[in-house]
Amino acid sequence: MPQDALEKTNEELQADAPAPAAPADGMGPDGKPLKKPNAFKKFMRRFNVYLLLFLLVVVIAAAVAVVSYLNSKKTPKAPATANTTLDQGTLNQLANSDATVGDTGQTLTVQGNAVFTGSVLVQKDLNVAGTINVSSPIKLNDLTVANSANLNTTQTSTLQVAQGSTFQGLVTLQNGINVAGPASFTGSVTAGQITVTKLIMSGNATLEVPNHIAFTGASPGRQSIDFNALGNGGSASINGSDTTGTINMHTGAGAGAGCFIVLTFNRPFSATPHVLISPINSAAGSMQYYATRTTTGFSLCSNNAPADNQTFAFDYFITS
Repeated sequence: MPQDALEKTNEELQADAPAPAAPADGMGPDGKPLKKPNAFKKFMRRFNVYLLLFLLVVVIAAAVAVVSYLNSKKTPKAPATANTTLDQGTLNQLANSDATVGDTGQTLTVQGNAVFTGSVLVQKDLNVAGTINVSSPIKLNDLTVANSANLNTTQTSTLQVAQGSTFQGLVTLQNGINVAGPASFTGSVTAGQITVTKLIMSGNATLEVPNHIAFTGASPGRQSIDFNALGNGGSASINGSDTTGTINMHTGAGAGAGCFIVLTFNRPFSATPHVLISPINSAAGSMQYYATRTTTGFSLCSNNAPADNQTFAFDYFITS
C-alpha cells in the first residue's frame, strides 16, 4: 500500500518530486538564460567510441599504404662516389704508420663504394652476400665448394675427385690417361693405337678387323739344323715371330727324311700350342711334311727325302 508522506525520507520526497518544467522563454528558475547543449557533445553521443577508434586506424593504414606506393614509383638515385684528395703530407704519414680502425668487437660499415689500389689482406673469413666479379686470375691454395659450381674454363695443375664425376661434353686429354682400376665404356671407343698386356673378350663378343692383322716380335731362335736331312751344303733360315712367320730351306747333296730344323720360342707358351704349317712353293708341296711341338718350340720334319739342291718354303701360324 502507498506510504504516507510523513513516513518518507527527504531523499525519497526529492525523488518523487516532478521535474520543473523548462520555461517557454528559455529562462531558468533563477532568472538566468539556460545554456544550450554543445554541438560536438551532441555529435559524439550519436557514435560509439570504439567505432571512432577503428575508423582512425583505418585512415592511418590507408595513408601509410599511399605513401609507400608513391615511394615505390620513384626512381632510386644512383649513389655518388665522392673522391677525397690527400695531400703529400698525409700520404707520408700513412706510409710511415699503420692505421687501425676499431677493435675485434666492432664492425666497420661502408655505405658507398670502396676502391683499393693496393693489396688487401683479410686475416679471417670473407663473407660475400652478392656476386664476385674478378677480371684477373685468382690464386687459391685450397678451394672448397659446398654446393654446385659452374665453371666456363678451368685450368688446374692437379685435379683430384673423391667421388664420381660426370662429363656431359667431349673430354680431351693431351698427354695420355692412366687408369688404375677397371674402365667401362657403354659406347664405342675410337683410338689411334691401343697397347694392352692382355685382351679378354667376354660374352658373345665379336672381333672385327676391317684391315690387316700383324703379329710382330722377335723371330724364334734356330736351335739346330739336321744336315743329315738337308744334305751336304744345305741351309735353313727363319723370318717372323712366335705367332707367325716363314721358314726357308735349301737342300744340298744327299738330303734325306727327318726333321730339318728345330725352332725355339722367344717366350714359352703356358700349354702346348697349335702349329699350322703351309707350303708356299711347289717343291714344298711335294714333301710329306709334318710338325712336332712343345711349349718351348716346334720342329719341321718330312717323311720322304726331299730333292737335292732345291728351295723349300713354308709359312707357320701358332696359337695357344
